[in-house]
Amino acid sequence: MTDSNQTKISEFLLLGFHNIQNLKIFLFLIFLLIYIGILTGNLLIVCLVTNHYHLRTPMYFFLSLLSSFEILSTTNIVPKMLSIIIREGDTISFAACMIQFYIFSASTNYECFLLTVMSYDRYLAICNPLRYIYIMDFQLQLNLAFWPWLLGCFITLIITGLVCRLQFCGPNIIDHFFCDLSPILELSCSDTSIVKVQAVLFSVPVILLPFIFIVVTYILISISIIRISSAVGRNKAFSTCSSHMVLVCTYYGTLISVYLFLSMNCSTNASKVISLLYIVVTPLLNPIIYTLRNQEVIAALRKNLGVFIKS
Repeated sequence: MTDSNQTKISEFLLLGFHNIQNLKIFLFLIFLLIYIGILTGNLLIVCLVTNHYHLRTPMYFFLSLLSSFEILSTTNIVPKMLSIIIREGDTISFAACMIQFYIFSASTNYECFLLTVMSYDRYLAICNPLRYIYIMDFQLQLNLAFWPWLLGCFITLIITGLVCRLQFCGPNIIDHFFCDLSPILELSCSDTSIVKVQAVLFSVPVILLPFIFIVVTYILISISIIRISSAVGRNKAFSTCSSHMVLVCTYYGTLISVYLFLSMNCSTNASKVISLLYIVVTPLLNPIIYTLRNQEVIAALRKNLGVFIKS
């Protein structure tokens, strides 16, 4: 027996997807292409915002941060998932599993906060346009970027620390394609009630309150847009926040679906499919939404392509 600060299990076996012998090459290529698309699209957003002066605004600053964390969160999971698919299951050390869980959870927390910050930015830009430049100065942008990140890391550190103190003395098989909290807790032979309670409590400031804030913010934005007398002005105001609205609906829709499925004790296969939505689908859609629905980004992209073709 090991002491209370250690675990008897040194590694976990991630099963991934069941009965895919005839489809594993196809799935591997599909997810590889999606991963390449995620890296390309989000890196493109970061590069465009960095290299084009007219995109160095608060909205695009926060968008570039979101794209950076999309790259981090998917790189944390997808390469290992590809290995699991091609090998029909793969092992991961306990330490690597905890690191993967921490990065995934911290990134998810920060993206929830960042979407909230982006909605506040749109609220100031549309509801208080005359003072927007003075309120949303560079110092406030840094504070809105840094403190939510610190809070997300701190909350995740508490949960991860509690998980690391659990004992794992039975099966080491995780029926999932990454180290998520629920399948990890199912393997523990310790009392996991404290971890579950902490996870629920932290979901209030991380998921519920930001979502309520975003909903209230967009109600106020909608009221302000309706009050604009000019149809051109209404369309312009709506276009500046429509991409973010689509992004919020996509992200929170998939995130809430995961927790809803888990609370209903649905099958693990259903949980895996829903998890794929916000791990690979949402990061792929985000740059597409912002490039196809934003004329400024399209103009910057055309300018870059023109320079590349001439060179």
